Amino acid sequence: MSTLALALVALALSAPAVLLLCRDDPKRRRAAGQGGGATRRARSLLVGWACAPALGCIALGNSAAFMLWLGGAALLGWLAAGSFARPAR
Repeated sequence: MSTLALALVALALSAPAVLLLCRDDPKRRRAAGQGGGATRRARSLLVGWACAPALGCIALGNSAAFMLWLGGAALLGWLAAGSFARPAR
């Protein structure tokens, strides 16, 4: 498997967890006037799920795929945070 393909697969596996972390963030939900949010345990499990594909890149010894995943995950996090932001008034 090529480096780019491995990084994209790893990012695709991390994306749902990142989106769930953003959607269920308790602080963001309180600021929006919504109740609830994910518990600490649920957030910890989601972080583990989001980071697990990176461990696969490391286990395969593909540092370039890991670095591509790292940049893609950061970008995905910023995009998710921006998409869940309240519009300015």
